[in-house]
Amino acid sequence: MNWLSLETLALIFAGLTAFAILLYAMLDGYDLGVGVTLNMKNEAWRDNAIASIGPFWDANETWLVLAVGLLLVAFPAAHSEILKSLYLPAAAMLVGLILRGVAFDFRAKVKPKRKIIWDRTFKAGSFIAAFSQGFMLGLYVMGLDYTWVSTMFSIFSGICVTAAYALIGSAWLFLKTSGELQRHALAQCKKMGVIAFSGILGVSLINPLVNVNVYQIWTQPPFAYFYAIIPLLCFGMFLLGYTVIKHFEKCVNIDEEKGHWLPFLICCVIFITCFIGLAVSFYPFVVPNQMTIFDAASAPESLNIIFIGACLVIPIIACYTVFCYFVFRGKADSLQYY
Repeated sequence: MNWLSLETLALIFAGLTAFAILLYAMLDGYDLGVGVTLNMKNEAWRDNAIASIGPFWDANETWLVLAVGLLLVAFPAAHSEILKSLYLPAAAMLVGLILRGVAFDFRAKVKPKRKIIWDRTFKAGSFIAAFSQGFMLGLYVMGLDYTWVSTMFSIFSGICVTAAYALIGSAWLFLKTSGELQRHALAQCKKMGVIAFSGILGVSLINPLVNVNVYQIWTQPPFAYFYAIIPLLCFGMFLLGYTVIKHFEKCVNIDEEKGHWLPFLICCVIFITCFIGLAVSFYPFVVPNQMTIFDAASAPESLNIIFIGACLVIPIIACYTVFCYFVFRGKADSLQYY
């Protein structure tokens, strides 16, 4: 018996998949960013930075597993088409994530003089994973086509996504640390913000030029007037973030100031607006200009059964995530291994 129509189920699972991808980009994005910006000249800073993500990074990656799983079971045709085009960068991303996981454990078990090797491995793994995700995003925007132009754009996208992760990672460090590391993280926010802003602006200008449907969506009234709110809010957040950074830079003692959470919140809003912009640009396509969510959806009988499982599993993952962040709220303690 089908409780919900195919169209309704396709929209529900598309929304759940998008939600999982967005949460992954923000949550694992910041801990990838912490790895990318890991300072190789100061061991104490590295220890504090890794301590700030230690309780969370494994849980954050759960949302990636959920997103890929939902895509596989709810939109198998799209999963096949997308992964077929993104096989190599996806494999590179997995290598990067594996390097991070190995380095995170091994840095605690080796002799002190060899610890730097695994810190470098952690940093390299973070960069590989972040760049691979940006490359895949760029190739997706370009229609999953491997041409000279699309490859160059994907490399540009990889650099910009890495910078965006470094931005939100630096904002996380500013939230979770104190002292000189906190001030250093603030300076990194400023630098990475410029690169991320340039990347978002570039993608916003190029995307409508290479996709006719995207150009029509963003230029045809009356909805174009409402959609204009999305980039305006995004770029407004960059302006607000710059103002907040300048405020904290002028403070003699940042530790005594309130609002350490503000840069991270601003980064989250930037990520959300960018994601909504992409969703608006490509809806209802799940494979750009080739396959809609309705074409790619599984049989309604299957989706109804999967929907029951999703209603049970997703709240558990969400509750665990919230609980984890609640328990380990506040400033990060010094790194300790047991």
